[in-house]
Order: sequence, then C-alpha cells, then structure tokens
Amino acid sequence: MIRLITLFLLLALPAKAEEIVLGLSRDQVSITATFEGSEILIFGAIKRDGPVENEGDLGVIVTVAGPDRPVTVRKKDRRFGIWVNTEAVDVDVAPTFYAVATNRPLEEILTFTEDLNTRISTMRAIRSVGATVDSAQSFTDALIRIREDQGLYQTLPTGVSVVEEALFRTLIPLPANLTEGDYKAEIYLTRGREIIDFYVTDIPVQKVGLERWLYNLAHDNPFLYGLMSLSIAIAAGWGASAAFSVLRR
Repeated sequence: MIRLITLFLLLALPAKAEEIVLGLSRDQVSITATFEGSEILIFGAIKRDGPVENEGDLGVIVTVAGPDRPVTVRKKDRRFGIWVNTEAVDVDVAPTFYAVATNRPLEEILTFTEDLNTRISTMRAIRSVGATVDSAQSFTDALIRIREDQGLYQTLPTGVSVVEEALFRTLIPLPANLTEGDYKAEIYLTRGREIIDFYVTDIPVQKVGLERWLYNLAHDNPFLYGLMSLSIAIAAGWGASAAFSVLRR
C-alpha cells in the first residue's frame, strides 16, 4: 500500500524533462505442460522534451514482480539426533517472483530513502509484520536465499544496457516454476540517485490449453476432478498389468 501511494504521488508531480517510452517482447506468458522457462525482453527509450535539470548520473531500474503471497518461513535445528522445526516467522507480503535489473549497482543510482519509500530492492519488497527486527531480518534473508536458488528471486546489477543515455534494454529470465497470475513490470528513471520518472505495466502469466482446463476443473469441480484422476489411475494400473501379462507369455 505504501508503495502504491508513493507511485501515485510521483504521478502527481509536474511533467519531467525526461520520460520513459517502453516496449515489451511479449504481453503475456503462457504456461503449458512442456513449459521449461522463458524470458522477457524489456526495452525502451528516454524521451527528452527539454534540457536535463539534474546533472547527476542516469540510472535505469527494471523490476518484474509476481503475485504477492503470504509465506511461513521455518528454522530447523538438530534435536536428539533429528531435525525439527524450532522457530517460524510469518511473512505477510512476499512476491512469488521478483527480479531487479539495473544499469549499475542499485545503491549507486538510488538513495536509501527512495528505496524505503518505493520498496524496489528485494529486501524491501518483502514485509513481515509482528516479528522482531532481528528475527524478521534473518528469516527474510533465508527466504531470499532459498528463492534465489530456485531462480525465483534475481538481482542483476548490470542487467540493463543503456546506449548514449537514450535507449535501454534488459532480458529477464523466467524459471519453469512460475506462479500463475498478473506480473507487474516497473521501470524507474533516476538522476542523482533520485527518481524522476517511472512506468508500470502488467504481464499476465497463465496456464493455457489442457493445463488450464485441468486447473479450472480441479478448483471449480474437485469431486469430478477426483473421480477422473481415480479413473485414470485405475486404467493405467490395469493397462500396465495387462502389458506385463503379455510380456510373460
């Protein structure tokens, strides 16, 4: 909510001398049974209607965020020779996918205050309410580490290419284990580590074909889905038994 309010306030500011003109290589991502990952090319130009007011270095930040979901992060310790859950922290808001690509390291093109307000960095995009600062930090670090290993969280400090401070492009890899939903792409333009313009667009990620039909059936009519699954299992078992009987002859 704080991030949305900040973006609305930025929109209310007077027109800037520099603005983002954006393009996408695709406007949606389709998940099929053979989906093994994909990538999205985000490119654009910097439109200038007048002289640059801020002479600071140009920064371009591109984020792609999946749907937010609560998650419980647990810590395991070895007790009496076995591993057991000893602590847990409920993370109230965590994007299922989050990528941050920049033309230079984020701290070089964005102030701490701007990051605090807009929640651009991966650490700021995750929020835990009701946990102590120390415990929330350690559990958040663990969540980020786990999802980085899965390819779901990415930090690309030189992932954005900028040509003559006029054109930019970045390629965001998408892993196979994507969560279905609306993904939000945000592009920020900075000068002197302050945000001067931004652009937001949605990228739908959804199952298609047979996968979509099965997904809808499982959620809309779980009883029928269960019967169908049971029937397929019985038929497969019978077919395998018949095949082995033939092979033994």
